[in-house]
Amino acid sequence: MMKKGKVILNAVLLGLLVTGCSSQSATNEQADDTGKKKEVVETDEQVKSGETDNKNAAEEKNTGVKDAQAEEKSDDAEGKNNEEQVQIEPQYKLNPSYWGFEPIADASEKVVLLTIDDAPDQHAVEMANKLKRLKVPAIFFINGHFIDTDEEKERLKQIHDMGFEIGNHTMTHASLRDLSEEKQREEIVTLNDIIEETIGERPKFFRAPFGQNTDYSKQLVAEENMLLMNWTYGYDWEKQYQNKEGISDIMVNTPLLSNGANLLMHDREWTNEGLEDIVKGLQEKGYGFIDPDTIQTPGNKK
Repeated sequence: MMKKGKVILNAVLLGLLVTGCSSQSATNEQADDTGKKKEVVETDEQVKSGETDNKNAAEEKNTGVKDAQAEEKSDDAEGKNNEEQVQIEPQYKLNPSYWGFEPIADASEKVVLLTIDDAPDQHAVEMANKLKRLKVPAIFFINGHFIDTDEEKERLKQIHDMGFEIGNHTMTHASLRDLSEEKQREEIVTLNDIIEETIGERPKFFRAPFGQNTDYSKQLVAEENMLLMNWTYGYDWEKQYQNKEGISDIMVNTPLLSNGANLLMHDREWTNEGLEDIVKGLQEKGYGFIDPDTIQTPGNKK
C-alpha cells in the first residue's frame, strides 16, 4: 500500500512540475509577445516620429525657400523702384521752329546739343574719345552700312560704352522720299533692330538723311518711340569748311549760334581735327552742352 501511495504521490508531483513548467513557458511566451508588441509599438512610434521630423524639416525647408523667394522678389521690386527713382527727369524739349531745344523749368538756357552723323565711319571712335576727355556729351547718329562687319560693330560698342547716345540715321543714307513704305520701314526699323542687337538698347533719336522725312517715316519714328530731329546748323559738307581752321571758326562764330542750338557735324577728317577747338570755342562763349539723357522723348514724356 505504501509503495502504491508513493507512486501516486510521485505522479502528482510530476504533474505539478509539468504544469508549472507549462505555466512558466506560457508566461515567458506572453512576456516575449508583450516585448515584441512593445517593440512593434516603439518602432511604429519611431517611424511616425521620423515621418513627423521629416515633415517638419520639409515644411521648414519650404518655408525657407518661400521666404527666400519672397525676399528676392522684394529685392527685385526695390531695385526696380530704385531704377525708376534714378531716372533723369527731362530738362529740355524740342522746338521744331529751329530744331533746337528749350529748357524745362529751371534748366540752363545757354546750352547747345552736339550731334555727329554718318558714324561710325573712320573717325567716330577718335571723336568720341576726344569728347569723353573733354567731358562733353553728344549723339552719334548711325548708318547701317557702317556696321556691316564685326569690326564695325565693335566701333559702335566702343562709342556706346564711352557713354554716348546712339541715334538712327537709316540703313543706307538714302532719301526716304524716294523709297516705298516697305523700304522706309527697312531703313528705319531694321537698323533699330541691328543697333539693339549690338549694344542692347534701341535708339531714342532719329535723323533722316538730308533732313527729308515723309508722313510714313514720321509714323514709323513715332511707333518706335523716337524723337524726330533735324538740326539748327551745320557746315562740314561745304567745300570751304572742309579743313580744320574753316570748320572750327564757322561752328563757333556763325550767326545761327543761339541758346539750345542743335549742331550738326559728321564723321569727317576735318571735323575730327577741329572738334576740340569747336568745343573750347563754344565754352569760351559761355555755352554748356545738353546731355541727351535730359531731352524729352516719346519714351520719357509725361
